[in-house]
Amino acid sequence: MNEYTHRETLVANLPYAAMVLLGAAAVAWAFSPSPWALAAGAGYLAYGLGGALWIMVFMCPYCAYYATRACPCGYGTISARLARKGERECFSDQFKKHIPVIVPLWLIPVACGGWSLWRSFSWDLAGLVAAFAINSYVILPLVSKRHGCADCPQKDGCPWMGKPAGA
Repeated sequence: MNEYTHRETLVANLPYAAMVLLGAAAVAWAFSPSPWALAAGAGYLAYGLGGALWIMVFMCPYCAYYATRACPCGYGTISARLARKGERECFSDQFKKHIPVIVPLWLIPVACGGWSLWRSFSWDLAGLVAAFAINSYVILPLVSKRHGCADCPQKDGCPWMGKPAGA
């Protein structure tokens, strides 16, 4: 198993961090000038951090990279401090069960930003939502697939990277 350097781990986490920060900004903007704008942005930011923690607690223990530096995003070593090791054979089921918890992170900023743009168009907000979408729907999956998923020993059984039935 290949171990990742701290620099490589940082690179693997940048798209997710950018998604959460851009998303929080878009959500806050969508609620401005309301007094709830800051709370909405902070709520999204907390959800993004909580989503990463959720993955570490409920999915990572079933990953082949659990408790190793071979985890591209570094979650494996953190997870080992938070949860007991699970059965590797259950990874696919755990993935299917727990990924829906974080999927709204990809949807909320686009929905809030789109709603706000529909109410009152702003090029600045349109650019922010576009930057979020490009990062979250293009860059993040590309970095994940090329940086971590490509060498994953569980990719064939992974619901995201696995081959479709009959392929």
